[in-house]
Amino acid sequence: MSPTEEINLPPVSIRSNDGPKQSRPTQVAEAIKDFIVREGLLPGDRIPSEAELIERFSMAKGTIREALRLLDAQGLVKSRTGPGGGTFVHAVSTERAEALLANYFYFKDLKISDIYQLRRVLEPELVASLAGQLPIRVLHELEDILDSYSEPASTDEEERDQHVASLRFHKVLADQTENPLLSFAIGFMLTILSDITVSRRLYRPINLDLWARGRDYQMRLLAALREGDSKAARAIMTAHMQTAQPLMEGQEAVSLKRFIRE
Repeated sequence: MSPTEEINLPPVSIRSNDGPKQSRPTQVAEAIKDFIVREGLLPGDRIPSEAELIERFSMAKGTIREALRLLDAQGLVKSRTGPGGGTFVHAVSTERAEALLANYFYFKDLKISDIYQLRRVLEPELVASLAGQLPIRVLHELEDILDSYSEPASTDEEERDQHVASLRFHKVLADQTENPLLSFAIGFMLTILSDITVSRRLYRPINLDLWARGRDYQMRLLAALREGDSKAARAIMTAHMQTAQPLMEGQEAVSLKRFIRE
């Protein structure tokens, strides 16, 4: 569909539901989302103009504008001014989706055990499905990441960077699956874990056992992926997660005691 092609919005009624009462802008925003799905609009397609929305919903200009602001905040639409301007369907980026979801968990007090409970389930199956399927460029990228922490850290800053790089190793793997839900779920967990590691300073004190065992598992995993051994890849990742969890929980316990004392 051409960005300049007009879309006629069919009459839409705003119906109440059995849940908490929604504001009028929220109801309009939901109706517009329904319209986008129903019409099969794609990123870059124009949605009805403000005047059309006012007419179809019989709502005030302020209500319509607030509904569009809600959709813009969700990353679902973007507005452009000038010739050919208007409001267009927008694809939500992974980074934006993760940021919005992270807001939900902000006050949930996530713990290392919460994250690893899911990692133990999802990541072994992920790598089993990727064995023998990774292109050379991805294998090389994983090798480069491993090389970035080939030696143990000597400072807190180096230890922090190595923790983040180690999680990036797993994020690269998550990006390779054709299952977008699995990729996002694992990627989001890794983003949260990386943020927690940095914000709670879980890289202190330097843990040589965590570095050595984690890197050994990753090297063995990379070999299994290269050889196409899905059974070995699953077993290695399972052991990796089972070993990493108590070590990271130990770092978490030390960090919490430090913050309380400080």
